[in-house]
Amino acid sequence: MARGKNQKLKLLYLAKIMQEETDDLHRLTMPQLIERLDAYGIEAQRKSLYDDLDALNDFGIEILKEQVGNKMYYYAGNRDFEIAELKFLVDMVQSSKFVTEKKSKKLIEKLISLVSNYDGKLLKREVYVADRIKSMNETILYSVDSIHTAISNNQQISFHYFSWNLNGEAELKHDGKLYQVSPWALVYDDENYYLEAYDAEEKRLKTYRVDKMQDICVVEQTRKGSTAFKNKDKAVYSKKLFGMYDGKEEIVTLRCENHMANVIVDRFGKNVHMRPVDDEHFEVKVEVAVSGNFLGWIIGIGGVKIVGPESVVEEMDELLRNYLNN
Repeated sequence: MARGKNQKLKLLYLAKIMQEETDDLHRLTMPQLIERLDAYGIEAQRKSLYDDLDALNDFGIEILKEQVGNKMYYYAGNRDFEIAELKFLVDMVQSSKFVTEKKSKKLIEKLISLVSNYDGKLLKREVYVADRIKSMNETILYSVDSIHTAISNNQQISFHYFSWNLNGEAELKHDGKLYQVSPWALVYDDENYYLEAYDAEEKRLKTYRVDKMQDICVVEQTRKGSTAFKNKDKAVYSKKLFGMYDGKEEIVTLRCENHMANVIVDRFGKNVHMRPVDDEHFEVKVEVAVSGNFLGWIIGIGGVKIVGPESVVEEMDELLRNYLNN
């Protein structure tokens, strides 16, 4: 390497060496630092290196030293993230369904770059999640970013929306025409991102799955539907949805076997009032958006029966009759 050219980068290379090759358990002596810099084509003297290490400290890269016998060792101290925090973030990236395999690897590589090479090996691990299918939409993170930008700038967005056909191919909805809506909120539910947006043509809020949105563009038009959005308590409403499927909001009475109390609290919160009706059952009133997903959830969990209102009981009866007929 050209020594004259790299000499100007001495501090940067020194910071790189300290952050990549040292940590609490791995340290370098002054002769070793001189040797490492020499490998980059940089000449260094002890006296100047003392000043350089002080400069890194002043800049915010903590450089610590410890004497062992007659040798002084130097290493990088505190970092932005503790190794336990980074392990947690790596686990979340690997297990996240909406992040593709390719994007997961890139994100983890960036997380690994935040620690020493030695600690980086601890982050290269696999997290196995049962029945986990990763997203196939490589652009989802950029889609989320575009939506956030539009919301921040009070602008509309356009996009194509698709579903999977029987051949496993993405098939555009709306005859391939662009959707144009006013985005108001992103909701993360059941490991998927959903967009709550106002459709001016239909004059109502609608929900879209972000991983099924393509070609998202910010449109230079002011958002509409602020009144409709403000009239909905999003935090409360999202708790009423099942699988982010809209439905008519109803106060539904459920009769449950006593052992289902934990399931009810997990789904509807600890503030629900569970009223005992006999030694084996309790009843609870919950406000939900009644949809096929909600009724399917009732069937799937077992130990829970809808007892009111009558209109919802009839919906459940019809759904069960259709199942039996099929």
